[in-house]
Amino acid sequence: MNSKAFPQHQKAGVSIEAISSSLTSHLVYSNSKSPVNATTRDWLQATAHVVRDRLVERWMETMQRYYEHDSRRLYYLSLEFLVGRTLSNAMLNLKLDEQFTAALLDFGQELEKIAGIEEDAALGNGGLGRLAACFLDSMATLDLPCYGYGIRYEYGMFRQRIENGVQVEQPDNWLRYGNPWEFARPEVLYQVKFHGHVVKYTHEDGSPHFHWVDTDNVMAMAYDTPVPGFGGKTVNNMRLWAAKSSRDFDLRYFNQGNYIQAVADKNDSETLSKVLYPDDSTEMGRELRLKQQYFFVSASLQDMLHRYKKNADSWTHLPDKIAVQLNDTHPSIAIAEMMRLLVDVHKLCWDVAWGLSMRIFSYTNHTLMPEALETWPVAMFESLLPRHLQVIYEINHRFLQQVMHQFPGDTELLRRLSIIDETKGRRVRMSHLAIIGSHTVNGVAALHTELMKRTIFADFERITPGKIVNMTNGITPRRWLNQANPGLAALITANIGTTWVTDLDQLKKLREYAENSEFQDQFRAIKQANKARLAKMIHSQLHIEINPDSLFDIQIKRIHEYKRQLLNVLHVITLYNRICAGARTVPRTVIIAGKAAPGYQMAKLIIRLINNVADVVNNDQRIGNQLKLVFIPNYDVSSAERIVPAADLSEQISTAGTEASGTGNMKLALNGALTIGTLDGANIEIRDEVGHDHFFLFGLTTEGAEERRREGYDPVSYYQENSELKLALDMIASGYFCPDEPARYQCIVDALLNKGDQYLLLADYAAYIECQDKVSLLYRDPQEWTRRAILNVAGMGKFSSDRTVREYAERIWHITPPDTQQD
Repeated sequence: MNSKAFPQHQKAGVSIEAISSSLTSHLVYSNSKSPVNATTRDWLQATAHVVRDRLVERWMETMQRYYEHDSRRLYYLSLEFLVGRTLSNAMLNLKLDEQFTAALLDFGQELEKIAGIEEDAALGNGGLGRLAACFLDSMATLDLPCYGYGIRYEYGMFRQRIENGVQVEQPDNWLRYGNPWEFARPEVLYQVKFHGHVVKYTHEDGSPHFHWVDTDNVMAMAYDTPVPGFGGKTVNNMRLWAAKSSRDFDLRYFNQGNYIQAVADKNDSETLSKVLYPDDSTEMGRELRLKQQYFFVSASLQDMLHRYKKNADSWTHLPDKIAVQLNDTHPSIAIAEMMRLLVDVHKLCWDVAWGLSMRIFSYTNHTLMPEALETWPVAMFESLLPRHLQVIYEINHRFLQQVMHQFPGDTELLRRLSIIDETKGRRVRMSHLAIIGSHTVNGVAALHTELMKRTIFADFERITPGKIVNMTNGITPRRWLNQANPGLAALITANIGTTWVTDLDQLKKLREYAENSEFQDQFRAIKQANKARLAKMIHSQLHIEINPDSLFDIQIKRIHEYKRQLLNVLHVITLYNRICAGARTVPRTVIIAGKAAPGYQMAKLIIRLINNVADVVNNDQRIGNQLKLVFIPNYDVSSAERIVPAADLSEQISTAGTEASGTGNMKLALNGALTIGTLDGANIEIRDEVGHDHFFLFGLTTEGAEERRREGYDPVSYYQENSELKLALDMIASGYFCPDEPARYQCIVDALLNKGDQYLLLADYAAYIECQDKVSLLYRDPQEWTRRAILNVAGMGKFSSDRTVREYAERIWHITPPDTQQD
């Protein structure tokens, strides 16, 4: 609050003694336990509350600072925020980790053990959600007035188990022990409508007005979580919405003895925020996804407008106070919802409302694949959100009128640009709605942005040149180096100081240490310790013994055909065959982790193949310690924090032109892994920054891939001409890795040989194998490998999310820290 809101003697202390006293108090008053009988989970709850107390003071001061400066705020709408565990991150950002470690030791407790049982907040799936979490960290570190808005999922996507090699999805009930970081806000409650119909009437001034009536209503209730920046000066807010029924209990049904029907409305309504990404292979699942998207968007926009109106007497300055970033197409219904709220609820005329809305929204695209750009059947929209379909029709009509005047007679252009796709059973193209309704659209890597302009959104670039810009993704060094790799962080700090934590460009100073033998020895020792820790975890969880001295070859990402985990497996089989034939190779441990979407059968089959191949390779006595294949189940932020620091080699092998950016490539390189990869996504920029000689490049370029397809790509010819490839595929097809069901993987082989090999695995196989041979050769020279690894770390300054967010703030959002604003 203001300077008098927290007199110094009332503030929570930060000394070891003050923290010890607070720990005792929270054990007693928050957990009803004493230090004598408290469990590890009691200590976790107490420690979290003590950290939270110190966050809350700064949080309230931050909000008051924004209020006093009447700051323009950025609202970041994202269906995912993959924040991971909070305890260690919050301590490090508040610079209180040493005090808490000492205070807990006085009670005989280890901070690492306590922090290790915290549940990962299951609010996201992969790169999209992790990017959003990194951005929240950077927004607070840069003192920018920003909010994150999303959904408080009761269950995450799923908890992945592997049974007999098969992915089994189990509920991820991350809230079963409660969440000490959140604050329920029962007073912040908004009504969200579905279904019903629209009544048109004429206002006394002759203008048409619309009422959305006879709706099914759900209440959105806010839960707030503080997000601290490094140093603790700024603590921003992440507001998540939980669905609550407008009617909890129907006594009429209860009195009739129909107990299930008595709570049916409540259960149906609250399903909205139950699960992240319900399976969309069914009509009900698809409808639930659209309802989730509208639910959180509507609540968030109502909240923004309510906050604005508290201090404004007109709508004129709305875009001067509100900026909204749409993180992918999921929240793009916000364009139509803002127009509905301004026109139907607040009675602005269309032109005024559209003028305001167009200055508020900006949109980030995260995919180049047309099939991944969300579309919804018009019939579903008409049933679920009838008023929004009318609004979309009106937006589309006015937009196409403008295009027609600009390019008269070009009906094909109108068809391609229309929000309504008439070619596939009439569907609403959400990416088109987002582009038309936003003042700026951005890609997330230089190549991705250029391909957006040249391919999927070429028509939009033609009619509004300059609207599509690039904002290369980044990651937060606070979590992905300072927290995840404390040994390397300490080594860096000891040699170049601490400023790198908030100015990652300082890492370039490490270049002068790349050939320093003492620094190399320390760097190698830290990497070896991280590898030993990961090997211990793998043995404990999976009972697989791996050699910490082997090359740790890591591919950690969502399982998808375009990410080409299958190409990695073909390399493993090739190495296996070479060793069986008597070759001596550099010992290698290939580690793969990632989840497949529940309805994505091919991806799930690839996981099963990985595990079946691992079972054969790891138990063949001829192989010994020369080669291991490990699939780590239930990949999440916390497991990434253990895997990433241990990586020697980072696999970034997607087909050129398919990956928007990638951020796993950044995390691994920042922690001293060398990259083997294609010229795809942010790989190109990473290679430019770390040096072309320090990146293992292979494979077709985007242009090369396009040309190969145009010429008539024949995967069978590659199969027939390469004996190692033929042997590997024949082994998969014949059931070598699954003798109990020999035809299990025939469909994988068919996809490669008989159905076009969509992602060009066979075209890139020979180059990939040759490049992997170069990897093995270099690994035999530990000094040179370490030199290149150090240069990789030194070149990663560009890829801080601080840089990315700063560029957004300056070029798109036009926001500044409140302390720099004019009163």
